[in-house]
Order: sequence, then structure tokens, then C-alpha cells
Amino acid sequence: MNYVHIVAVLAVLQFLLFGILVGRARRRHGIKPPATSGHELFERAFRVHVNTLEQLVAFLPALFMASVYWPNATVGSVGALYLAGRFLYRHLYLSDPARRRPGFLLTVIPTFTLLGAALVGAVTRHQG
Repeated sequence: MNYVHIVAVLAVLQFLLFGILVGRARRRHGIKPPATSGHELFERAFRVHVNTLEQLVAFLPALFMASVYWPNATVGSVGALYLAGRFLYRHLYLSDPARRRPGFLLTVIPTFTLLGAALVGAVTRHQG
């Protein structure tokens, strides 16, 4: 089983789900496109979605680069922490943005771990 690919697909699906939830919040709070403000709960959902995109841009390349040098299950496990972190981030941000830190840390720590693993692998190992 390719855990890295599973995590990558789940990360993209998570991002798409968050986008669907922004659409629902838009309808629920009467925010007409192209507006991105107008009700605090909509704005929070929108901000979570945008922040998830910002994190995904770093996470996916880090995930795939690390998987070149390290075991699939190990890299996939670190990636699974990212996914959990994004869900926690969303939950905390929607309830109280000031409490988002644990979810944010569970997002950035796995990403930096994967980047570090990719760098160490690239410096110390040869892939032919």
C-alpha cells in the first residue's frame, strides 16, 4: 500500500471539503460572491480554507521529496499528522481563532519534519 499517495489524495480531498464548507457558510450567512467578508463565521471558514491552501503548497512537495529517501509508512505517518492537524486547526479556528495554535503546530511541524527529512536524504543518499 502506498501510504504517501493515500495521504496526498486525502490532503487534496480535505482541501476540497473545506472549500465546500466555505460555500455552505456563504449560503448560510448570505454572503454573495465575490464578497469574502460580511459575517464572522463565514470569514473564519474562508480563512481556514485559504490557510489550508497556503500550507498545502509546502506540504505536498515535502511529502513527495521525503518519500524518495525514507520508508513509505514513516513518511505517510508524518503526513497523517498533518491531516489531523488541519482538522484540529479548522475546529479550533471556527470556535475561537485565538485557540488555533495546536492545530497550526500539528500542521507545520510535520511539514518541516518532511522538509528536513528530504534535505537529509538528498545530502546523504544517492538516488540513481
